[in-house]
Amino acid sequence: MNNNKNRIAIVGAGIAGIALAILATKQGYQVSLYERDSKVSSMGAGVTLWPNAIFVLQQMGLDKEVKRIGGIPSYMRQFDQYGIQQGELDIEEVNTLSGFPSVTILRRDLMNILARALNDLGVEIHFNCSMTAEDIGKLKQEFHLVVGADGRMNSVVRQTLYPEKVQPCYQGFINIIGISQLEEDVIDNAIHDFRGLGERFGIVPIKAGLCFWAGGWSTHIDKERPLSAWYDEMHQRFMNWPDPVQNVLKFYEKSSLNRIFVHDLDPLPYWHQDNVLIIGDAAHPPLPTSGQGACQALEDVWHLALNLEKKDELDNVLTDFYQQRIVKTSAAQTAGRQLAQRIFTDSSEPQSSVAGISAKQLSEFWMQGLELK
Repeated sequence: MNNNKNRIAIVGAGIAGIALAILATKQGYQVSLYERDSKVSSMGAGVTLWPNAIFVLQQMGLDKEVKRIGGIPSYMRQFDQYGIQQGELDIEEVNTLSGFPSVTILRRDLMNILARALNDLGVEIHFNCSMTAEDIGKLKQEFHLVVGADGRMNSVVRQTLYPEKVQPCYQGFINIIGISQLEEDVIDNAIHDFRGLGERFGIVPIKAGLCFWAGGWSTHIDKERPLSAWYDEMHQRFMNWPDPVQNVLKFYEKSSLNRIFVHDLDPLPYWHQDNVLIIGDAAHPPLPTSGQGACQALEDVWHLALNLEKKDELDNVLTDFYQQRIVKTSAAQTAGRQLAQRIFTDSSEPQSSVAGISAKQLSEFWMQGLELK
C-alpha cells in the first residue's frame, strides 16, 4: 500500500468540489482543493435544490442552514408570453412524496455555506491555481485520487481523460441571468415560467421579494458583441411581457447580470482513467432547463463518498461509481436538452406544459438511488 493512500486532490472549488472535500475530510481523507480563481466563485444567480439535493445536504449536516437562508416554493406555474397560465406543478406534493423539501437559494449564499463548512473542518482552498495537463500528471503521482470538478466549459481534468478534446455543445440559445429585490408580495411563492416562441423568462422567488431569474432566446454565439448590447436586447425583447417580468427587469442588481451562451455535453463513455476522475459539470453538464445541475453534482459527491468507504481497489470503486450514475445523469441531460429544443425553436408547435408531469413521476426520478445504506 503506497503512502498516498489517504490523499485526495480535488480540482475546482465549485459546488461539487467543496461538497466532496467536506465529505472526504469527514471520512478521514487528507484533502487538497485547488481553484483557478482568486476566491470561491458565485457564478450563476441562483439554484433550485430539489429534494434529491436536500437529501444529500442533510447527510452533510447542512440542510437546516440552507433552508434557513433559502426559500421553499409551493408551485411551479407556466404561462405564455401574455400571462395566460398554461399549467401548474404542485411542488409541495413533490416534496411530500420525496420526503424532503425543495429549496431556492442564491448561488453565492449556497457557496458561502459550503465554504464555511469546509473551513470549519480546517481545510484550506488553494486559490489562483490554474492547472495544466502536466500539473494533473504530477497530482496523479502524489495523490491516491485526483478528482476534476472544474466545470463544463474548460475542464482541464476532462481534457486529460480525453486528449482529443471533447467539446461542449452549444445548444443555440443565450441566458441572461440576474438577481432582483422586489417589493414584498409582488410575486407569490411560485416559480414563474413564461414562454414565447424561441424565448423564455423564468423567475424563481426566494423570500421577502428576493428572486433570481433568467431571460433566454435563440441566437448565434457572438462573443465580440458588448455585454451592454445583449442587456439592451433583453429589455427590448421582454418589454411587453407580463408584469412579473417587468418588475424583475426594473429592480435587478446590475452587478448580478451575466450573459451565458448555453452549452451541454453528450454523455461520455467513461469518467475515469487510472486514479483520475471527473464529476459534476465536468462529467455530465445538463442544460439549465433540466433544473438538475447542482442536484446531480451533489448526488455524485454522495455516491462517490459511499463508494470510497468500501476500501475496494480504486478502479473498481470508480467503475462502480460511473455505472451507478451514468443512467440518471444522462436522463437529466436528455430531459434538459429536449425541453430546450421545444422552447428555443421557431416552431409554432404548442409547447408541453408542466401539467403533463406528475408529482409522482418527478419524485420517483429525483429520489432514485438515494436510499440510505
